[in-house]
Amino acid sequence: MANALKKEQVTAYWNDGYLFPLPALSAEQAFDYRQQLESIESNPAYHSLQRPLGDYIRTHTDVVVPMAAELATTPAVLDAVESIIGPDVMIWGADFFIKEANSRAHVTMHQDLTYWGFGETSNQVTAWIALSPSTVESGCVDLVKGSHRNPILPHTDTQAEDNILSRGQEVAVDVREEDRTHVELAPGQMSLHHGLAIHGSNPNTSNDRRIGYAIRYINPEAQQQTPHREYALLARGADRSGAFIHYAPPTSPFSKNSIALYEEIKEQQSKVLMAGLQDPS
Repeated sequence: MANALKKEQVTAYWNDGYLFPLPALSAEQAFDYRQQLESIESNPAYHSLQRPLGDYIRTHTDVVVPMAAELATTPAVLDAVESIIGPDVMIWGADFFIKEANSRAHVTMHQDLTYWGFGETSNQVTAWIALSPSTVESGCVDLVKGSHRNPILPHTDTQAEDNILSRGQEVAVDVREEDRTHVELAPGQMSLHHGLAIHGSNPNTSNDRRIGYAIRYINPEAQQQTPHREYALLARGADRSGAFIHYAPPTSPFSKNSIALYEEIKEQQSKVLMAGLQDPS
C-alpha cells in the first residue's frame, strides 16, 4: 500500500473521528474528473433517462457511470481506507454532493449511521474527495471532533427544500460554531470520517461550484440489521460473509443493465434509509 496511512494518522482518525487533508488525486486528475462529470451533466442524451439525471449523480453514481466507479476505486484512496477498515473493502454507496455557486443548498448536522441500517459499527468509513475548492466560503464539510464516540443520537427530519440530504435529517442537539472543524480541501485532496461523526455544511457563497464525491466504504463485518437485500461493489480483498450481493462496475454510462441494477439497489436501500420518516408538519 504505497499510500497507507502512518500510525499517527490512524491514531488521529480514531481519536477525532476524521482525518484530513489527504492526497487522493493530483490537481490535474481532479480537474479531469470534474470535466468528465460536467460533460455528462451537459449531454442532452442523458436528460431523457428513467429518472432525472440529478438522481443518478446524487446517489449510487458508481452503479451507472464508469468514471464514478473508477474514481471510487482509486488506489491512493483505497490504501488510506484499508488503513482504517482492513484489507477487505467494499463500496456501499457513492454520491456526488454538488452545491451550485451562490446557492442556498446546505447539509444539516447529522450522523451518517442513523439511517444506514448497520447500527453503530466502526466497520465503515466515508472518503470525501474534492473536485473543486472546498472552503468555508464554498460550504466545506464541518465535523465535530470526537463526536464519533457518541451513540446514534436522536434526529429530526426537516425535509427542507434546500437541504441536500434525502430526508433533511438533523441531529437533535445544539452544535456550537466553535465546535465545528472546517474541512477545507483543495481539488484532489480528501477527508475520511466515521459514520457516527456529527457533520454538515453551510451554503456555497463562492462564485464556483462546490463539487465533492462521498464514497461509503464498508468491510464484510458491517452487517445489515434489516431484512432487506444489500448490494456492494467489492473494491479490494474478499467478502466471505455471504451477506452482500456484489455487482460489477459499469462499462458504459447509463446502460440498460446498470439502470435496472440502480433501480433495484435504490428500492432496497430506500426501505432502510426512509424507515420511520417523520412528517415535519
